Amino acid sequence: MILQYLHRPAKNKVGSSPSIFLLHGYGSNEEDLFSFASELPEHYEIFSFQAPIPMVPFGYAWYSIYFDQDDGKFSDDEQAKTSAQAVLENIDQLVQKYDLDPERVTLVGFSQGAILSLALGLNHPDRIWRVAAMSGYLNTALLTEDRSTLKYDQLRIFASHGQVDQVIPVLWARKTQPWLENESIISEYHEYPVGHGVAPQNFYDLLDWLKRTY
Repeated sequence: MILQYLHRPAKNKVGSSPSIFLLHGYGSNEEDLFSFASELPEHYEIFSFQAPIPMVPFGYAWYSIYFDQDDGKFSDDEQAKTSAQAVLENIDQLVQKYDLDPERVTLVGFSQGAILSLALGLNHPDRIWRVAAMSGYLNTALLTEDRSTLKYDQLRIFASHGQVDQVIPVLWARKTQPWLENESIISEYHEYPVGHGVAPQNFYDLLDWLKRTY
């Protein structure tokens, strides 16, 4: 599966570059998070993927959400796993195509893209260096069943959420940090007095985290 993407080259590139891959939310597209690509550190190669599932009348999704389930929103986990594998394969291709540093791959996801990014980082810590998950949560159903051989000593995770998020309850997001701490994964969690979106302070904290964890 070839994913469509937007690309911002690194400035004054010398050798293999670190990279940031942006994964948008449900019903959006690759232009959404790419709108702040110009604000990201210029020594990174920036890519923004378009999710593979078209929605009506517009937008794209990484996986379907069935809102009519008795227990509320129900995610199609099999579709999510397929999309996660597509993201990983496309990253591998772009690492080769653009001479990216395979040990310096960062995922930045929003909402559904954040959920996918967390799963990818936790399933493939040998290929994903850092994950920034904004307005998402950890869906453990997407994790590899046997993670006993995985090493998380190099993985870094930034998670953030709006305290009055009307789409993904903040209580879901608050479960992520304790889980990561239990796995001894270096991470940090931030909350902001906003809804389902990226507050200015959230973006500033993200930029600070990118600089501090490099």
